[in-house]
Amino acid sequence: MKIGTVLPLFSGDARKVLDAARESEELGFDGAFAFDHLFPPGAPSDRPSLEAFSTLAAVAAATERIALGTLVARASLRPVGMLAKTAAWLDAISGGRCILGIGTGDAIDRPEHETFGIPMLDRTDRRAHLEETVEALTALFAGRPYPGGRHVPRIEGPIVPPPVQAGGPQIWLGGLADPVLRIAGRRAGGWNGWGLDPKVFRAKVEVLREAAGERAVVPTWAGIVLVGRDEAEAQELLARRRERGMADEAWVGTSEQLVALLSGLRDAGAGWAVLVAAGPADRRRVIAEEVMTVL
Repeated sequence: MKIGTVLPLFSGDARKVLDAARESEELGFDGAFAFDHLFPPGAPSDRPSLEAFSTLAAVAAATERIALGTLVARASLRPVGMLAKTAAWLDAISGGRCILGIGTGDAIDRPEHETFGIPMLDRTDRRAHLEETVEALTALFAGRPYPGGRHVPRIEGPIVPPPVQAGGPQIWLGGLADPVLRIAGRRAGGWNGWGLDPKVFRAKVEVLREAAGERAVVPTWAGIVLVGRDEAEAQELLARRRERGMADEAWVGTSEQLVALLSGLRDAGAGWAVLVAAGPADRRRVIAEEVMTVL
């Protein structure tokens, strides 16, 4: 199983993001990923969030090996042709290191659309649009025009320069609903499930594989992890988060317990685990030295 880390785009600090990417590569992480938000979800619109693709382009110039991905780009934020062009160029400039995670977005993202005047489809249409988006991206990455659908118009292409990876960047679909997993199984190269425990993750992988049939689709996991060197530190870090009014959505435990979680996810079929390393600034190093070496 490969291990990735999420870069701190909500810091609004470009230097901090680049330092995190370089450190992640030096520590042996396999991928560096960016959230795709115009401002942090649930926060006021004057809170910072760096733009995902331009940030990853800067990270590409500052690193050599680590994969670069979106987790996940919202399909409705960009015209599909623009998304294809942007991802293809990120793949080319990075030497074939791009992973394109995309999703529909959900209710918590609506304020971003309203603030910046970007239409947002209803849930059913967002899923149909997502499937057409994957079809169009797949065609354009392969050098073919996309004939058009109900939501995505005909796109002639071609994309020049083309992506480096044959067939373009691997496409992951993010989402927990079974209809999204089935789209991933039919169309995408991977699926990402946010914050699921191994038992639920395994059940979702079964849905994915049933939809995929003979197709190879990589199940991946992502989530916030709050890692303590021991149980006392883990609980102390959790108390600090609560004092700051942060939601209890993080996994909390020791390094040893995180090894157990990731091992369970690996046994359930996960090919990647992408971690938001919460807490002190040294948590990526703690994960690398106390978790990744064991795995």
